[in-house]
Amino acid sequence: MRKQVASAFAPGGALSAHIAGFNAREAQVKMAQAVADVIETPGALVVEAGTGTGKTYAYLVPALLSGKKVVLSTGTKNLQEQLYFRDLPKVVKALASPLQLALLKGRSNYLCLFRLEQHYNHVPMQDDQLIQDLSLIKKWSAETQSGDIGELSYISEDSKALPYVTSTTDNCLGKDCPVYEDCHLLKARKKAQAADLVVVNHHLFFADLALKDTGFGELLPQMDVIIFDEAHQLPDIASDYFGENISSRILLELCRDIDVACKTELRDHPQLVKTADKVAQLIKDWRLQFAPEPARGNWREQYQKPGMQQALNRVVEAIDMLYLVMKSSLGRSDLVDNAFERLALAKARLQKLTDMQQTGVSLWFETSRLHVNLHLTPLSIADKFSAIVAEHERSWVFTSATLSVNNGFSHYTAQMGLNSATTLLLESPFNYAEQALLCVPRYLSEPHEQGMAKQLLQIAVRLIEANNGRCFFLFTSHRMLQLVAQQLPDLVRQPVLVQGSTGKRLLLEQFVKLDNAVLLGTGSFWEGVDVRGDTLSCVIIDKLPFASPDEPLLQARSEDCVMRGQDPFAEVQLPQAVITLKQGVGRLIRDVTDRGVMVICDNRLVTKPYGEVFLTSLPPMRRTRSLDVAVKFLVDINL
Repeated sequence: MRKQVASAFAPGGALSAHIAGFNAREAQVKMAQAVADVIETPGALVVEAGTGTGKTYAYLVPALLSGKKVVLSTGTKNLQEQLYFRDLPKVVKALASPLQLALLKGRSNYLCLFRLEQHYNHVPMQDDQLIQDLSLIKKWSAETQSGDIGELSYISEDSKALPYVTSTTDNCLGKDCPVYEDCHLLKARKKAQAADLVVVNHHLFFADLALKDTGFGELLPQMDVIIFDEAHQLPDIASDYFGENISSRILLELCRDIDVACKTELRDHPQLVKTADKVAQLIKDWRLQFAPEPARGNWREQYQKPGMQQALNRVVEAIDMLYLVMKSSLGRSDLVDNAFERLALAKARLQKLTDMQQTGVSLWFETSRLHVNLHLTPLSIADKFSAIVAEHERSWVFTSATLSVNNGFSHYTAQMGLNSATTLLLESPFNYAEQALLCVPRYLSEPHEQGMAKQLLQIAVRLIEANNGRCFFLFTSHRMLQLVAQQLPDLVRQPVLVQGSTGKRLLLEQFVKLDNAVLLGTGSFWEGVDVRGDTLSCVIIDKLPFASPDEPLLQARSEDCVMRGQDPFAEVQLPQAVITLKQGVGRLIRDVTDRGVMVICDNRLVTKPYGEVFLTSLPPMRRTRSLDVAVKFLVDINL
């Protein structure tokens, strides 16, 4: 296959003949050959492909040429769609590939016809917006072929109606569903099973692997090649799915479904409604034991608080009573039978999440304004995941622009249990020394000190004026983002866009359209955002992205590290922060013609010994401590 791959990428080959402006890069061909090798001789390959390598084509070409069955998993739904609708069709056409392709999303992305009918006829609450959205969805349900909720562009992403018209593993009736044959999810899965190449996302892949869902599980055993793009996200996603969780939302939905069943199929059973209502009330009372503001923290500690165990014990007792009452009604209603199974599962999970004697796991909670979610997360997935990789003779490819720390892969391969994987580190083809400047301004306070917000604003105003906006300002905390967002619009004449004011995609569209805006963002804007050209030529980062020390999973991993006689800072916190910083820095230079300034407002890059680890891991940009030099660079590129 190496020859076929080389010929596809060669000047005048299939790709340059069919894709406008395509020029193969040396690193891209190198990666494509390595992917071809691991497809021919099954094993695992870990590749860091620096920004601009063209890694998407580098794995698509050998995957399509191999003729084998391939699962392609990426980080988010947006990236899934970009891959399936934009990149794949170009390569398929260029290679004249006869392979069947499919896009498969998680079940919450597909319309559930049964639940739509249920809630359209029995509206769950009197809410004008909810009723309007349900009517729009009902109208769309008669027109859609795929049932993909992504088509509903005229309904907000957080519409209250969506949970009522989609199913979860808990409330899906499966083969007992009266509209099973017309199920959109079922059709999507059948198409995926018949396909040669299926595009999924990491959440769906691991939900299946952890046997939290059915259907996709029948797909995976047939696959010969598994490729993960944005593979740096896998350790955390996999940890979540190899764990357990229970949420008050799921329990309240269950009570609501029992209520609907009693109004439609079991009208002669008032005791069941009363018992379910009592469970719902006690769950709401339990939420009151936590602080009113959304938070996350250590569940072991929270569990010891006075009143917490008592409130939770009441919930458990009420659930036990509901279980007994439902047991006597089994066989009379499909809805109640399904709810009974979900209740049994919830009972078992609650028991697991209140066992404080467990070791090797982190027990943590997160709350929203109305709900509580309890989590049990394993501290290491290495053993579980390496067993999955070793189970069948398959080819595994893990790739991202950010997998290495200090030019090595040991942190990543140890986390994922990929100790015998082949590794390949490919530098970006961009000329960073010419295209970019890294500035760590002098005379900064320490990140936690009082005057930091004021200094950040002064630095930002100078850069924004010099560059006429066209700037990303990335933060490590929502608190600092809000502080700056309150004051910055009064200090600059350029438009200021703030994460959270509208959806991510809409914000990015506004940013590109305005051409002189400043975008303030946290987490989700550090990665998966691609703004090319002059529209973005300055990125400011408020400080090094160390995770908060009271982040429950980090806390647990650090404690575990100490018990094993290792240094938690060097083994856990530092590598994680390096990978996150590399993601943020990767927003600046996206093309060979891009130019810009990267400003990191954190003295520790220069004053602390570990600063060198960060600097070694970043692209080889010119460096300066002078803000004047950075401002001049921006003025010069804008002339």
